[in-house]
Order: sequence, then structure tokens, then C-alpha cells
Amino acid sequence: MFAFIGRRLGTLVVILFGSSFILYNLTAISGDPTEQYKFQTDERSRAALRALIKQLDLNTPPPLRYFKWLKGVLSTFVGNPDFGMTRDNEAVIHRLSAAIPTTLRLITVATLSAIILGITLGIITALRQYSRFDYVVTFFSFLMFSLPIFWVAVLLKQFLAIRFNDFLASAVIPPGWMLVFATFSAIFWVGILGGTRKQVIRNAGIVFALTLGALAILSATKWFRYPGLGIFGVGIISVGIAFAMTMLSIGLENKPAIRASLTMVGITVLLYYPLQWVFDKYSSPLVLGALFAISLATGALVGALFAKIDRGPVMRASVLTALGASLIVFIDRLMQTWSPYFEMDGVNGRPIPTVGQIDPLLSDTNFWVGTLDRGVHLVLPTIALTLISFAGYIRFSRGTLLEVLNQDYIRTARAKGLTERTVIMRHAFRNTMIPLTTIIVVDLAGIIGGAIITERVFGWSGMGTLFNKAINSFDLNLLMGVFFITASLSVIANLLADLLYSALDPRVRIGGK
Repeated sequence: MFAFIGRRLGTLVVILFGSSFILYNLTAISGDPTEQYKFQTDERSRAALRALIKQLDLNTPPPLRYFKWLKGVLSTFVGNPDFGMTRDNEAVIHRLSAAIPTTLRLITVATLSAIILGITLGIITALRQYSRFDYVVTFFSFLMFSLPIFWVAVLLKQFLAIRFNDFLASAVIPPGWMLVFATFSAIFWVGILGGTRKQVIRNAGIVFALTLGALAILSATKWFRYPGLGIFGVGIISVGIAFAMTMLSIGLENKPAIRASLTMVGITVLLYYPLQWVFDKYSSPLVLGALFAISLATGALVGALFAKIDRGPVMRASVLTALGASLIVFIDRLMQTWSPYFEMDGVNGRPIPTVGQIDPLLSDTNFWVGTLDRGVHLVLPTIALTLISFAGYIRFSRGTLLEVLNQDYIRTARAKGLTERTVIMRHAFRNTMIPLTTIIVVDLAGIIGGAIITERVFGWSGMGTLFNKAINSFDLNLLMGVFFITASLSVIANLLADLLYSALDPRVRIGGK
């Protein structure tokens, strides 16, 4: 194993060195930053030309300049990183330090959402092959895959920002929109549930009526203007999470797992009001992180207490329930902040922004208002990136799972009498993840590279914006700084993918002969 890692690291270092050397030299010879001064004869222009040549060290040949730059980069290992200076006389490392958190906040949620939704829908469509749901999801995924991101962004700005902000003035849902949403909801759930024609018609009617009734209640109570779940909403949603996580983790036939998960729901409901007091008095990222860790530890302890055998799966179901219930409590607290946030002068009754990453007028507000402000600024770019990228995961995971389900060991597992949940989750899904690992790891590494078009459309200043600025302004040091970060993460991602293969597939023996 160690020999394999050593060989891979050596290869990746060579690749990183060679690619950075080629990029540096090609960029250096592809343009001339002094071109605007060459035909100027006045003394001021000549002085500016001499200053620019000195600043960019243009008298040194590009290959030698590369090694000067590389020397500063290698100083990272002794705690003194030096990526050079930008053309604005600012340290590149400072620009990168400011852009990386912005990019992480913008891209991480979208990438993780695309992975989770894409793989989940891909698996469902594979299990329901050639069903109505499969056709609908296939059509939608191809549609999203073919749309340009800037066009999707414009539509989102128009309908989820401008018109939604107008709607919040009254928060009353028009009857026509109620019918549209109820119809789409009926089509969606009928596709998932399936059944005979009679069952489809019956289920469609039930879902249509329930959706229409729920929308009527939300409209009458102006819920979108004054949202909230409350203790009962948190409890009901947490119960649903408990059954879902138990079903996926070990199966509903395992009574200890159900009891452990429902116990975690009970603990969450009992601590609802004490947690509200803690949120009001001691709200900070550190406190929230501590509460989150305590919640997961409690879930593991409860699972261990209820399990007589198979402690691992029972603890996993309990911990996942604790995770889901904690997120619901957190979301409920943000909902309670919505109304005061809506009425602030900086928001001015239009809470869904179309540009920017934060509202500077709300920079000195409390923790919950600041968190909600950053969250609403993430809504549009996250949805745009998720819609565009999750379509690929749907198609790839669907095709991979269908291939796995046709293998002999799947038929053998079914012939042995294993439940369908066990066959899918423990045998088919794990082998489906082997080819998906490469795509997921590389996409996660690409998070730091930013999204140039998305950042431009929504007015964010992340790594994609830095990359675009470096190219347009012929800022070689800035360009190489962005490249070094993204390329380093890419080669590390390839190494992690190789290591994950051995964890997912015992037949792979890394380092063996």
C-alpha cells in the first residue's frame, strides 16, 4: 500500500510540474503586456514601460521566470508561501485566500446536492425501468443537461427572485398556480408509486387533493410570509426521517432500529424549547458545531443501547435520524428569522437577491440574520448549478445500476432469499458506486476551481472570477496561483479515487503484484 501511494505521488508530482511548466510558458509567450506602450514616444509612457518590465520581470526568459515562481511556491513547505504579486501589487496568496471561501460556499452545496439527488433519482429510475417515472426523469435530465447555465440563471432570476419577491407582498397563492402545482405533484408521485391504471387514477386523485388542500392552507395562513415548523412540524418530519433512514439502513422489519430512531425523534422534540433558548442566548458556529456533535454522539449511544445484535446498522439508522432531525431544527430556527429579516431596511421587502454574495448593510447583524442572508444569496446559484449538473449523475448511475442488476451474483443473492432492499443496498448499490467514485471525487476536487459563468451572472467573486480576470489582464502570477490550487486538488482526487476503489471492491488489491 505505501509503495503504491509513493509511486502514485511521484507520478502526480511529475504531472503537476510538467503541466504547470507548459501552462506558464505558453501563457507567457501567447501575449505581450507591453504592447500598449511600444508605439508611445512620450517620457511618461516610457517610464511606465520600464516599470512594467521590472514589475513582471520580462527581461528574464519565461522558462527561468517559471523556476523563480516555483521557488516561491515550494516555500509553502517551510511555512512561507509566495505565489508572487498581481498586477495590482497585491499578494496572490491574499487574493486566493479571499476567493477560496467564497467559491466553497457557492459550489459545495450545489455539488453535494447534485450528487445526492442525481444518484438517488438514477437508482429509482433504474429500479423502475421503462415506467412513467423513468420516462419523466429521463426527459427532464436530458432537458437540463442541454440548457446553458446563463439561460437557466436568467429564468431563475425572473421567476424565483423577481416574481417571488412580488408574491411575498401578499403571500396569497392564486388558484391557477394551486392547480398547476397540484397537477405536477400528482404526476410526480404517480410516477414513483406506479401500479395499475385504476391505482394510478386513485393515487393521482388523492395526491392532487392533498396538495391542493395543503396549498390552500399555506395561502390562507400566509405561511410564505411567516414560515415556521414549530414543535409539531419538527416532530412529524423527524418521524418521517426516522422511518426513511431505518428503511434504507437496515429495513423496517428491524424493530430495535425503529425504536432507536423514534427515541431520537422523542429526544429532539423534548429538547426543542431548550434548544430555542440556547439559540437565542449563545448562537455561534462553535456552539452549533458542539450541539451537532452531541446530537450525533447521542444517536450512536441510543443505537448501541437498543441493539442486541447488528449494532452497526442500528447505530447507523439512529445517527442518520439524529442528523436529519438536527437539520430540521436548524432550518426551523432560520424560518423564525425570516419575518424580522424581511422587514429590515437592507432587505426592503425583497428577500431573494439576484446578485451578490452578502448584503453589506446586514454585516453587523446577529448570527441568525447573517446566516439567513448568506443562505438566501445562495438560493439561485445553487439551484442553477444543481439543475445543470445532476442530470449527468442520473444518467450515469441509472446505466451503471442496470448493468450491475444483470450480473450473476445479483441473481444468486435473490435466489438465496435475500430481501430486495438487501440485494439493492448491500450488493448492487456498493458495486454501482465503484465507477461513480471517479466522477464524484473529481467533481469534489473541481469545487475549488469555481464556476466562471455562474459567478459572472450572479455577481460573485470566487476562483472562477479570479481565473477570468487573470486571463483578461495577462496576470501570469494570478493565473498560475489559481491553476496550482485547482491542479493540486485534481491530482490528489485521482489518488483518493484509486484508494477508494480498494475500499469499495475487496477484489482490488492496491500494491499487490
